[in-house]
Amino acid sequence: MSPDAARRMRIPHFRLPAAMARLGARLPQWPHAVALCTALNLAVRMRLLPRDGIAQLEQRTFRVVAIDAGSEARLIWRNGMAQPLLGDRRDYDLTLRADVSAFLRLLARQEDPDTLFFNRELEIEGDTELGLIVKNMLDAVDLAEVFRIFRGRAA
Repeated sequence: MSPDAARRMRIPHFRLPAAMARLGARLPQWPHAVALCTALNLAVRMRLLPRDGIAQLEQRTFRVVAIDAGSEARLIWRNGMAQPLLGDRRDYDLTLRADVSAFLRLLARQEDPDTLFFNRELEIEGDTELGLIVKNMLDAVDLAEVFRIFRGRAA
């Protein structure tokens, strides 16, 4: 799929059934953290994320909550890499909370974090400066480059 085709593909607003959140909350949460850390570390290795932003994440803790899926991923940045946080914590430097569709629209650049926040579709708790760093890092990702890499045409 080309970047243009991805931009034309619209991810609809949707909410998973409430039963999904109840079920998801009963399942182990560590696989979500492992999957998110794997994706983030791959993006770091492929130089898709700006190095200066990564340095500012060092020793910071994050929680990403998919409300309608009943799932969350907890992680910490150490030595320039995302690592799962498997223990239960009560405090995080930054928590992002949204429904699955909002996260998908954010990742596809269909919506920006500010719009989602002001439309009350994305909740942000914690260090606002850190939230701005994360937002700027997401904005810096070149989607065209991502598509080139995954099609095997990276330089």
